[in-house]
Amino acid sequence: MLLQLTTYYEGNQIPELPGNNIFHSKGLFLIYEATSGYEPFLIVVYADNKPVAKLLAVIRKSKRMFPPSFIKRCEIYGTGEYFDETIDKESVFGEMLEHITLEALRKSFLIEFRNLDNSLFGYKYFRNNNYFPINWLRVRNSLHSLKQPMQRISESRRRQIKKGIQNGATISEAKTEEEIMSFAKMLSKNYSAHIQKHFPDPNFFRVIVKDKRLSEIAKIFIVKYKNKIIGGSVCLFSGDDAYLLFSGGMRKTYAKQYPGILAVWKAVEYSYEHKYQHLEFMDAGLPFREHGYRDFILRFGGKQSSTRRWFRFQWNFLNKLLEKIYV
Repeated sequence: MLLQLTTYYEGNQIPELPGNNIFHSKGLFLIYEATSGYEPFLIVVYADNKPVAKLLAVIRKSKRMFPPSFIKRCEIYGTGEYFDETIDKESVFGEMLEHITLEALRKSFLIEFRNLDNSLFGYKYFRNNNYFPINWLRVRNSLHSLKQPMQRISESRRRQIKKGIQNGATISEAKTEEEIMSFAKMLSKNYSAHIQKHFPDPNFFRVIVKDKRLSEIAKIFIVKYKNKIIGGSVCLFSGDDAYLLFSGGMRKTYAKQYPGILAVWKAVEYSYEHKYQHLEFMDAGLPFREHGYRDFILRFGGKQSSTRRWFRFQWNFLNKLLEKIYV
């Protein structure tokens, strides 16, 4: 089968494509495209002029200690989406991986594949392209069991949710640009205290609310107290699953309202009510160190499991050094 790879750099050039994976969708491409500091590109594989696979990547500035903020990194969620059951998915992925590696290394210092559903998929092709794996953890809440979410969370979490609402906190979906800007400003300050967490430009959130085409694939929930936004969360929806992308709150200033807890709870509750099978928390951290956020989200009834992320640095000597450590 003769394959043709086409790379799209602008959203208005992307044709209508099959698939329902949010992380490789035109919708997410448009959100990235409208966000300052983000450079998305979409690779589509055609066979006989028919699309058989696609993979979305985004290049952005790093806000971590390593690599430092003036260096760009390329991030990919998962290993692509495939539409033809007759193709060898791993070999097609190998073609896309080779292409995306050459493309991304021209502009970024680091490439990272994260949130893999199958940690063994594409192993040979990752290694052939000099990627190295690091074990990671994922936390998912099952929403399809007989137990309702409120029954699955810890007793202390149930008390905190009830107290937060009793003490005047309200939870709703963000609808206006004023709410979006207030939410983004509040959460940006919250994330600035955590150097390992990236937080995007406010346009990332503004597009979610303003573009009606995106209303079914993304939601922003806000926690208010006396008309002031004190917490919130952002969810993406893909197929049968929901993904909590960002969450936080002013927990020190408004301790009695439990804004961070209510923000996560709303995401869980909404996902359950709209029949999603799972809610995944997007960054549960490394398995060999304490992680306060992971401990926090596990008390909402989720379970942790082991996966891996794949990394590739632009500098070959650094790549080879880290291969010796992790492979």
